[in-house]
Amino acid sequence: MQAATEARDAGMRAIVFMDVFEMSNGTSWIVNRVVPDFLTFGGLILNTVYGGMNPRAVRTALEYGTGAKYVSFGAHSTYFQASREGHLVDGRFVPLSELYPRFKTEELERCIRIPIDSKPSPELDEILCLIADHPQTYLNTGHVSVAEAMRLVDLSREYGIRKVLIASSVTKIATLDELRAMADKGAFIEYTLAAYTHTTPIPKTHYYVEREYMSIDEGMDDAPSGGVKLVAEQIQELGVDQCILATDFGVYTLPSPVEGLREFVACMLDLGLAENEIRTMIKSNPERLLSLPETNDKSNPQDSQSQAPRAEG
Repeated sequence: MQAATEARDAGMRAIVFMDVFEMSNGTSWIVNRVVPDFLTFGGLILNTVYGGMNPRAVRTALEYGTGAKYVSFGAHSTYFQASREGHLVDGRFVPLSELYPRFKTEELERCIRIPIDSKPSPELDEILCLIADHPQTYLNTGHVSVAEAMRLVDLSREYGIRKVLIASSVTKIATLDELRAMADKGAFIEYTLAAYTHTTPIPKTHYYVEREYMSIDEGMDDAPSGGVKLVAEQIQELGVDQCILATDFGVYTLPSPVEGLREFVACMLDLGLAENEIRTMIKSNPERLLSLPETNDKSNPQDSQSQAPRAEG
């Protein structure tokens, strides 16, 4: 409610909630009834708390509360992410799956993996069909590998899914050619300030209830090295038509989502992007992604900005 109120008072039109522990469209349903003159959206992240690749969870989320605006293929509990989490032991990085046998059976084996060279599993097939049947819902790749994300883009085209968002966790490790290939197939490329800030290696959202598992990015070597300068350079190469700026702020080690978006916009302006280009990435493209009627007033940012930094629970 605080994030929604601050965003509304800053002149924004909507925000999108993400929660690694539960479907956030229930939260959105409540906030929309408490905070007037504003819109919030939620969705489902297919983490292991929902059993990973679980079509029943997707079917429920699509009808629950405000209805899932997105379905994400996992955050911390994708196989790509979870298999790389661990601790430093005597100066050597050791994966959690080696340190804790229960992590392998209770977490890693339930994590989402997208088949690269084979047909979708029956569960993935059902989920893709469900998303395709709900055109107001977009597919978020989640924290999968680049190869898996590219496969999801291709599958989305096969299944008739109209809107795909390449999660910033993928964007920050993909090459420019890989990003261009996905954008050319109609996917939106997401850039979030959280992925390029000083807090990137800090466990901002502890997904695991077990204290000993709380490592998140410790020891991972795929953090972006170019910072926000790299973001500006890639956008200038890709063009703005398929890019979205967001924040992924709302966690306790970061400022509020509204402040995060202000900082991100200021950085992009300083790095040479034009106002109309930024407006496309925080207003026009998010309107397309969220199926919102486009507003045309460009004279007053208080009336025109629609993009939501993500307020993550």
